[in-house]
Amino acid sequence: MANEATCLHELLLVSAERTPDAPAISCAGSTADYATVATRCSSFGQGLGAIGFAKGDRVGIYLEKRLETVISAFGAASAGGIFVPVNPILKANQVAYILRDCAASVLITSAERLAALGEDLLSCPELRHIVVAGTHSQKPKGAQYDVHDFADVLAHSAVSRRDPIDTDPVAILYTSGSTGRPKGVVLSHRNMMAGAKSVASYLGNCADDSLLAVLPLSFDAGFSQLTTAFHAGARVVLLNHLLPRDVIATLALERITGLTAVPPLYIQLAQLQWPSSIDAHLRYFANTGGRMPLETLTTLRSRVPSAKPFLMYGLTEAFRSTYLPPEEVDRRPDSIGKAIPNAEILVLREDGTSCAPNEPGELVHRGALVALGYWNDAAKTAERFRPLPNRASGLVLPEYAVFSGDTVRADEEGYLYFIGRRDEMIKTSGYRVSPTEIEEALYATRLVGEAAAFGVPHPVLGQAIVIVTTAAAGGDLDESTLLAACRERLPAFMVPARIDVRSGPLPRNPNGKIDRKALSLEFIERQELPS
Repeated sequence: MANEATCLHELLLVSAERTPDAPAISCAGSTADYATVATRCSSFGQGLGAIGFAKGDRVGIYLEKRLETVISAFGAASAGGIFVPVNPILKANQVAYILRDCAASVLITSAERLAALGEDLLSCPELRHIVVAGTHSQKPKGAQYDVHDFADVLAHSAVSRRDPIDTDPVAILYTSGSTGRPKGVVLSHRNMMAGAKSVASYLGNCADDSLLAVLPLSFDAGFSQLTTAFHAGARVVLLNHLLPRDVIATLALERITGLTAVPPLYIQLAQLQWPSSIDAHLRYFANTGGRMPLETLTTLRSRVPSAKPFLMYGLTEAFRSTYLPPEEVDRRPDSIGKAIPNAEILVLREDGTSCAPNEPGELVHRGALVALGYWNDAAKTAERFRPLPNRASGLVLPEYAVFSGDTVRADEEGYLYFIGRRDEMIKTSGYRVSPTEIEEALYATRLVGEAAAFGVPHPVLGQAIVIVTTAAAGGDLDESTLLAACRERLPAFMVPARIDVRSGPLPRNPNGKIDRKALSLEFIERQELPS
């Protein structure tokens, strides 16, 4: 084995050669070292070959976070396959759609989940094998697939196979599908490796780290906890949490040094008390999947003053794009920073020319992290992955970049600021309003726990602004009080026309983000539109 990994599964092999006895994965009270995990991943890849799996075949993985989930992904990668992690909270029809869309030939799941999938799997004609982790399950009558025990696949003797190279596809990550059916983003070994090395470099990950995996492994930032840890030879703690306090307890119990989460979870965590012991070992906390409200960031920093905050921006189509160094947080807490190592971020006008400082434009990502497109969807791929304009005249072959659809601006020093997604911008009274800007003002009142802003059709305004929110922990929220606070902090055209106060957590999409699209559709379908 080379001293440096070039393909995804080699991350484990290199770390196992270097420190075989070092802890790699902790889950449910037990820990596996690098030698054990690397051996099992290689064995599982060989076992897949023994049941007829071929290079380029797709492997669906429908499991909660557990050791078998990691073995399945890296084992499939070692066999030249393409693994497809399916969010464990998805329902049977959603899982079946993904398996059909990517034409998966293998599904790895548990007996309980297999039973819940039921007859939906009969609609997946390419599915030939199901590998069951745990108790064996009999296949239904008429099923077109064979059922195997996970342990039996692990125990298969070695078979010859074609090793992958770094430009081969290795994973398909499905987006949450807030604007229609989910799309499968195809990532290569090179994409994954470039992301692991880049993120680990600016987070300073090392072998002494213990990273807490709270995000779904079907989410790019969730799977990144594995790749960055394995690149550094660090430990990953897999957590299937039910409540935010479970996260706090695990941070303390496992002496976690690095935490990455999305803003809705951080909002909940900030409302809880943290044991003072966490500050002694938590080295950093990182945000992805949307802008961190300033009030939440301030509270978190007071909870763990020794931990460095990393504010990040990414999109599945390019894994990770920007980060704000911790030393800049006090100067520009609302910035998403600059490009991560080995990436370039451009802010372009519609004609492809570069925007001036502070001029809004589309964020465009170029470099080694740009994905291979959307699986089996040429039209959507052509919309998002486009040739980079204005390149040197002597370069004949096009370079494809990701056009994010997100509107940002860059200041005079090159620091980027997120304005909003094109499909989420609210167009009201002739203005284009960012929902995140309204939400930021709401959090600043300290009256709300969670908040979502969106636009709904209005005969005069074009769109009217609606707010759905919950009260801050331990408090009550009066609509008139919040409306008055909005009028103090926002210009008239940004003041909401409707405020809906709710008692429970706001709905989330499968990646844990507050689902603005679902909330807006709910208002439209119920015709609860402001007059």
